[in-house]
Amino acid sequence: MELLKEALPSLKRVAILANPQHPGEQSELRASRSAAKDLGLMLEYFQLSVSAKLEDTLPAIAKSRSDAMVVFPDAYMMRLAGRIAGFAEKNRMPAISGWAQFAEDGNLMTYGPNLRDSYRRLAYYVDRILKGTKPSDLPVELPKKFELVINLKTAKQIGITIPPNVLARADRVIR
Repeated sequence: MELLKEALPSLKRVAILANPQHPGEQSELRASRSAAKDLGLMLEYFQLSVSAKLEDTLPAIAKSRSDAMVVFPDAYMMRLAGRIAGFAEKNRMPAISGWAQFAEDGNLMTYGPNLRDSYRRLAYYVDRILKGTKPSDLPVELPKKFELVINLKTAKQIGITIPPNVLARADRVIR
């Protein structure tokens, strides 16, 4: 939320798009509401469960007159990333999420865990379990590597200039 506000200083309203069936959705929503309050932003929350249709939800987001959209990352939302990008471009609405694939599929920006690094750690855990370690004996780990990915091609298409101070922090820029 802070990166979004920094990239778009005139930001006032943000649409949140989330899968309510994702286990982390409620904690992400609480954190987003807290950050929005601190930044003076208004949030509107849109649920998109796996039984719902994206085509029914996107018009409601367009009607909300939000300045940007935050998509909570999960496997379901990432399967829709390209379609969300098409909607965002058509409506000139910057869309961000937490996994790099979202920016790779045409959305403006992502900040979140480096999934490749997380998968490597997962392989380490599988190896330990296959060698006899009880899963309950392995510590829970949080991601260690995070990445900021900015899609400048998308920024240009929707008429946004990413400030140099935000661009300088990007781990990867898509041109």
